[in-house]
Amino acid sequence: MIGRRGKGSKPERDPEGRMTLTEHLRELRNRLVWSALAVVAFGILGFVFRERIFDFLVDPFVEAAEQTGRNADLNFREMLDPLTVPLRIAMLTGIVFAAPVWIYQLWAFVTPALYRNEKKWVLAVLGAAVPMFGLGVVLAMWLMPRAMVFMQNFAPGDTSMLVDFNSYLSFSIRLVLVFGIGFLLPIFVVLLNAVGVLRHETLGAARRWVIVGIFAFGAVATPTGDPLSLMVLAVPMWLLFEVAVLVCRVMDKRRDRTAGSGLADDEATPDDVLDQLGRIDDDDDRRRRR
Repeated sequence: MIGRRGKGSKPERDPEGRMTLTEHLRELRNRLVWSALAVVAFGILGFVFRERIFDFLVDPFVEAAEQTGRNADLNFREMLDPLTVPLRIAMLTGIVFAAPVWIYQLWAFVTPALYRNEKKWVLAVLGAAVPMFGLGVVLAMWLMPRAMVFMQNFAPGDTSMLVDFNSYLSFSIRLVLVFGIGFLLPIFVVLLNAVGVLRHETLGAARRWVIVGIFAFGAVATPTGDPLSLMVLAVPMWLLFEVAVLVCRVMDKRRDRTAGSGLADDEATPDDVLDQLGRIDDDDDRRRRR
């Protein structure tokens, strides 16, 4: 007699991580919900400390005005700006500080498609994703006052710069997110390699086009479009891509050796291969004695 599953019970997961389309969509929804909750939670903290964050974001503009000796000021143009600006600051704070959560959720969504040993590789790589995203943010904040100086120097004569703060905040958000996400490029490359979508040979053959794409991305994505911003973003992305290709080469060679040994990817280790070869030799000796 086949027992019924209770109403509150969940269907058993496939031990190999295979899921139906509905289960994939449900999994994606859950990951997005957790990511959104983390962004909201850190966004609330950003709203609480909005004045300190406001001063932190305004400092590059003020510093640039002092260096150029120009009369520059930030203004609220619309009636609702004093309310909408803190909300946007809170959103930016939530996205940046919730990076460990939403990066982990990305990893957890990819995990069911990987073998046990591959999960260890991906977990190690994603462990570097958070500091790399943070490095991109820090680099953006270092570049911001220099970009301000570059743009203010183009103003003619002794004219004053009265900048809408919403426009300035959009510039800051775009710069921070472009650098943070740009520095995640090698993470996504290694993830695609881990799930078997890309091999290092393919990446090597497409290297020229990838480099062109990186510099084109830097030229289009950076708010100022000046050569300094382009090089500060594109050169590190290029170097990180080369590091990712080296990591993919190591993973591919290890996967090829494992496949050649006749063992599954989640079971193959050097000791396992030696044990299997030893058993084959023992079997041959027994046959010869007979």
